[in-house]
Amino acid sequence: MDEEIQFYLDDAVESMGKALSHVGVEMGRIRAGKASPAMLEGLKVDYYGTPTPIGQVANISAPDARSLLIKPWEKNMVSEVAKAIKNSDLGLNPVSDADGVRLNVPAMTEERRRDLVKQAKNESEAGKIRMRGIRKDVNEALRKLLKDGASEDAIKSAEEKVQKATDSYITEVERAFSKKESEIMTI
Repeated sequence: MDEEIQFYLDDAVESMGKALSHVGVEMGRIRAGKASPAMLEGLKVDYYGTPTPIGQVANISAPDARSLLIKPWEKNMVSEVAKAIKNSDLGLNPVSDADGVRLNVPAMTEERRRDLVKQAKNESEAGKIRMRGIRKDVNEALRKLLKDGASEDAIKSAEEKVQKATDSYITEVERAFSKKESEIMTI
């Protein structure tokens, strides 16, 4: 029984870690005033008829805080990259030249900053909900073990450990949100 309880505890910690890293990825996609190659993650380019992530067809760099430079490995992909950016919901105007595509990232308005903070808050809330869902699932599994003959003290102790892990990961999500909020609001 003890190894089953430990299995559920390890599973909970692993799942919460994955949920936390997902929140980190989503926070990274939210633009925070500075140009970042992460802004283009998830963007697909038509690569010979196949939608392909932009990072697999081009090198993306941020030469300064207000621009991105995208250099496709094949010269004929410049127009495809520009078209993918125009058709995306990024709201950026690509400027093509012979070597690649340059994106000028405009300064954000106060209203846009507030919208991005709301978006970051929604991501953090979704992360907290995932953490609580994991806690609920693990606690239900532990209660089933109680019915299967595990000691009540062992289950109570395991539930306390799950709660501590949940609290710890929720604190990490809140910390990630606070960091992102200050990034967004810093001009």
